[in-house]
Amino acid sequence: MTASAKLVIVYATLYGMKLHHELFDVIVVGGGASGMMAAGQAAQRGKKVLLLEKNRRLGEKLLITGGGRCNITNEEYDVPAFLSHYGDSADFLYSPFHQFGVLNTFVFFESLGILLVVQARNRVFPKTERAVDVCNALAENMQKHGVIIKTNCIVKKVNQNGREIVNVETNQGVLSAKSFIFSTGGVSHPETGSTGDGFKWLRALGHSVKDPTPTIVPLSVADEWVKALSGVSLSFMKITIFLEGKKQFAKIGKVLFTHFGLSGPLILNIAGGVGDLLEDGVVTAAIDTYPDTNLGDMDKKVVNLFNLMKNSDLKTAFKELAPEGTAGALQGVLPQIDFNKKVHSVTRDERKLIVNTLKALPVTITGLMGNDMAVSADGGVELSEVDTRTMRSKLIDNLYITGDLLHINKPSGGYSLQLCWTTGFVAGNAVI
Repeated sequence: MTASAKLVIVYATLYGMKLHHELFDVIVVGGGASGMMAAGQAAQRGKKVLLLEKNRRLGEKLLITGGGRCNITNEEYDVPAFLSHYGDSADFLYSPFHQFGVLNTFVFFESLGILLVVQARNRVFPKTERAVDVCNALAENMQKHGVIIKTNCIVKKVNQNGREIVNVETNQGVLSAKSFIFSTGGVSHPETGSTGDGFKWLRALGHSVKDPTPTIVPLSVADEWVKALSGVSLSFMKITIFLEGKKQFAKIGKVLFTHFGLSGPLILNIAGGVGDLLEDGVVTAAIDTYPDTNLGDMDKKVVNLFNLMKNSDLKTAFKELAPEGTAGALQGVLPQIDFNKKVHSVTRDERKLIVNTLKALPVTITGLMGNDMAVSADGGVELSEVDTRTMRSKLIDNLYITGDLLHINKPSGGYSLQLCWTTGFVAGNAVI
């Protein structure tokens, strides 16, 4: 039996059970990363737990994280340093991360038989590099502690009485519990079932919910040379962002060129800031292909190369200068230069133009790609309305809120999933 087949069978085991006459201690709505963590932890404490998932199997979004490799966390054990990546939300997160932080995540998954490895930029993956193995381990952990799993179960309505939820109406009956944990996720990758249902219920319950916008998302651009490089990935590039010609910020990292524009870790992590700037005017960028070489040294490098290749065609020499796989497309950025002529015929001004272009490839950013392409989106309940020591709602006494339902900006690199493990654990451990 393959791991993926096992995954479906494990999740479907209890499908079809008649549960609408039972009173559970806890109903967890949403079978993603934070929901599975919360359900397993609550059941381990002896609670009678029912987990509801609208899809036919759990962990649909978890299965595609990190390109299917599952970037579980980031190896940064210092809590303040880790929380600095969440911006203004950091002050609300000290308590939950002291209860369950990065080191706890290592211990937890290795106790489930998932060995972890640290890769570039301190990103942590299962040694097998298979998200399906992580899903299976979480499912087996829930089964071990007696969680009842109900798949293909769509919550249609949440019913409350005063400051408490009394039950949820589903396509499989009305289900009741003493406490509820909402772990439905946000709106990124809606094909996985993350369609914002939780936001709608939370608003109806009186919570202030910020509308979601994609934050870890690729950028669309106007430049054809960028699109001509679709599929090319460059590991060490510097991108400088301008608003109406004025420099805003610069970052260094990996860039992936696509048929619509730019992606890759560097781009995903600046997208939120770029989105804010797009509301204020024209946003452009300059990509430096030699970020560790200043302009003067770059010119010397080109002069030396041209001296060695003075009888070669310029297009041949240019291949030695441009990042691997980009020379043809980058010639399109310099239409005023004849790349078929000999290097010895290149003028000083043409050489300077080549140097300046390689140090500042021009890009015009037209927008952010939508939620369907977002790794993560912000939006959700304002943290001021949640007691983050327990993840309990301050408005609904028996409701706990986890993961992407919380309004927190999360960079890529393991920070989003760590937030799921942390908030899921805290909610499951605190639920009454």
